[in-house]
Amino acid sequence: MSEHRRKPPPPQGGGRAAARRGQSGPSSSRRAAPRGATGSPSDSYGSSSYGSDSDSGGEERPYGGRAEARRAAQRGTENSRRRGADNGSRGPGGPAGPGRGRGRASTAPGKKRLIDYPRANRFGWRRWVPSWKLVSGLCITFFGSLVALVGVSYAMVGVPNENTAAQSQNNVYYWADGKQMVATGTGVNRQNVNIAQIPEAMQSAVISAENKSFYTDPGVDFKGIARALVNMAQGGETQGGSTITQQFVKNTYLSQDQTLTRKFKEMFISIKVGTKFSKSQIMQGYLNTSYFGRGAYGIQAAAQTYYGVDAKDLTPSQCAVLAALLKGATYYDPAGNPDIDPAASQKANYQRSHDRWGWILEEMHKDQRLTDAEYQTAVKKYPLPQGRKAVKGMTGQISYLADTAKKYVLAHSNITETQFDQGGFQIYTTFQKDKVNALSTAVEKVQKARLDPKNRDKDKYVQFGAASVVPNDGAIVALYGGAGYENNHFTNNADTSGVPVGSTWKPFVLAAAMQYGTYKTSPEGVSPLSKYNGNDHLKVNNEDGSYVLNKDGSTFFQNNESNYRWGYITLRKAMEQSINTPFVQLGWDVGMSKVRDVASRSGILDDSFATLNPSFALGTSTPSAIRMADAYATFAASGKHADPYSVTEVKQDGQDMTGFSKPKVTTAMPENIANNVTDTLENVIQNGTGTNAKALGRAAAGKTGTTDSNKSAWFVGYTQQLATSVAMFRENPKDAELLSMNGTAGVASIHGGDIPTSVWTEYMESALKGKNDPGFPDAPKVGQIADEAGAPSPTPTVSITPSETPTETPSVTPSETATSPSPTVTETCQFAWNCSTDGGDTGGSTSGTTSSPSATETTSEGDTRGNANGGGNLFGGSTG
Repeated sequence: MSEHRRKPPPPQGGGRAAARRGQSGPSSSRRAAPRGATGSPSDSYGSSSYGSDSDSGGEERPYGGRAEARRAAQRGTENSRRRGADNGSRGPGGPAGPGRGRGRASTAPGKKRLIDYPRANRFGWRRWVPSWKLVSGLCITFFGSLVALVGVSYAMVGVPNENTAAQSQNNVYYWADGKQMVATGTGVNRQNVNIAQIPEAMQSAVISAENKSFYTDPGVDFKGIARALVNMAQGGETQGGSTITQQFVKNTYLSQDQTLTRKFKEMFISIKVGTKFSKSQIMQGYLNTSYFGRGAYGIQAAAQTYYGVDAKDLTPSQCAVLAALLKGATYYDPAGNPDIDPAASQKANYQRSHDRWGWILEEMHKDQRLTDAEYQTAVKKYPLPQGRKAVKGMTGQISYLADTAKKYVLAHSNITETQFDQGGFQIYTTFQKDKVNALSTAVEKVQKARLDPKNRDKDKYVQFGAASVVPNDGAIVALYGGAGYENNHFTNNADTSGVPVGSTWKPFVLAAAMQYGTYKTSPEGVSPLSKYNGNDHLKVNNEDGSYVLNKDGSTFFQNNESNYRWGYITLRKAMEQSINTPFVQLGWDVGMSKVRDVASRSGILDDSFATLNPSFALGTSTPSAIRMADAYATFAASGKHADPYSVTEVKQDGQDMTGFSKPKVTTAMPENIANNVTDTLENVIQNGTGTNAKALGRAAAGKTGTTDSNKSAWFVGYTQQLATSVAMFRENPKDAELLSMNGTAGVASIHGGDIPTSVWTEYMESALKGKNDPGFPDAPKVGQIADEAGAPSPTPTVSITPSETPTETPSVTPSETATSPSPTVTETCQFAWNCSTDGGDTGGSTSGTTSSPSATETTSEGDTRGNANGGGNLFGGSTG
């Protein structure tokens, strides 16, 4: 045999390992360390005596390779677990050993956990995957808890009681001095009836309109609720109940906040109601607790309020009208609710109500709840409800004051009209009783002196609207809304829209010109001493020299009231005499969008602006009397503006509500611009169309305005303490359309400088009695003199003798009039009550009102001579 034959392996039981085992004696139970535990070569490649004693003489385990070593390591790990020891600290090799089992053994928990997560016997990403036992356990726990919660909630909620639900309380209004003005909402306009007294047609109407599956559904629309919950959780729009049962439940809550908590409560109660009440009981409760508007809760009160009959006597056609109200009485009451929302006008509401009435009857017919004959009878004629009626305490101006405050509360809070009408609110207002009475007295005094509706048809349907605001604050201290609810006048004329303001708009044009300049002077402003052509029937020039055209391509002409040739006159003079043509061209040169911006910053609301065409400069827009007084208060406050407000504090059941802090004061225009407007408007009173206001006997500024076809007349004026607007108009009571005032008060036409100025003066005398006269700030020169193209250069010549009427500028150069001196007030107005001096108070392509050049010339503001002269009606409208 070769000398290089392979050396046989050493005996399995020999060496130092055997010696150590021998020393341990037969009683030793120590087990062999797993491979790699000692770090020796024999550990890596030898075999271990697992569970065998060397002293016993048992047969040694033969060499088993790597697989056997891994199994031994695993068995060692299990033994280590049972002993509760960490392999890293007790293992024979220690942490430094290169063995593979160390890391695995060290992650094993010492004892079994209740929830094994992360999982102890898994490694890597598997440690984070929950076991099926854990998942199923959690699901069972969750659904079990949910069932328990539903059960407890169902047991704890109570069912609604229609006899105690939706009870109405008083709303109490207070004057600015804290004294009580009026308490409204006595809670008596509600009376429950049983199902036998509710017509089948009424029940059918609400089922066809609101919930066709009423008799078959469980009372809850689970899909609808889930959709509403998700929508609210995501911050989307809130949604109401979709079944009659849910709406009945919702009616029983005094707080109708759309919240997750309330939705859950509504669901549980609806489920309980659906199981405990019959469908007839649910229908009875729903119709007894629903709000139909006008303070009427329940079908019985609604039947009396709208038709003057008991619920049992309602016809199917009337039932359809009342069912339409359930969609929202503010917008479906045909009488209109413009004081709550301008969109809820009488005309718009009538149309909405009529359309839904027809749709409900059609649905009832489709659902076989009306026979063919009943349907044909029902749709023959829309049953128009009775008009509104005054309630206790809501008479005179109190009704308009309360409605103005109510509108303000609804606009500045999350309170719904239904919640508000349920009462419990204390509303502290800005209204001053003495000033409210003074304004009402002024209107009534002038009406009595000038109007005779019993003997003159043209004096019928004449209305007034007025408001008084504190400059630099915005508080509305007084308003006049009309003849009162007791006289069937339910529209608040102080806060109505639709009455064009005429020439009272011209100060915004001048302010924009002084601030921004024209396309020729920008960015430098234009001086009010700049000259523009004041002649009648003029074309309006575009920037490129072309003319503004009508839709049919013909040339647009702007007219004044008379054909008097004023020539090129200063803007100051044009404002004084209220001449149209200079301001139309000036506005076009400045840019009507800039005029709109100035008016907007001064307080005019965007939804009252008219189309931006040439006539926009002459007052085709229709802001309310409140907004016009507030906008002029901006001039009085040297360019500072505060939004008008009527409520200082609101409490609910004695607790203060948020959202009623005083509006912030902002800068609407530079101080020198506002003061120059004031200086120009002072001259209107001293020497122009507003001379009737001189009777006030203190420093004041203002502007007259009359509109196309003499359909409205305005005067808006101010001192530093108070800004007041007065509007006068005629309105057809059937369709709310404006009527011409030509012939009213026995004169050819009504001007802003006539009756409206007289009312303004009468009121301001009383309102400012005993107050000092601070005058107005000085008005430094502003802008550059930028005459319209074609104006003659100024030439110093002999001045004209001043008129008998005091003026701030006693002489005028020929270049200012170009043709002849302007007529003075004394030449055309010798009697205060019949003074017709308001100039330029029509617009578009129609003529304006100006001072007549002779005493024999008529001054009809409503004259439409402009159309006959080819002016066209593209821009039409009311201007002044």
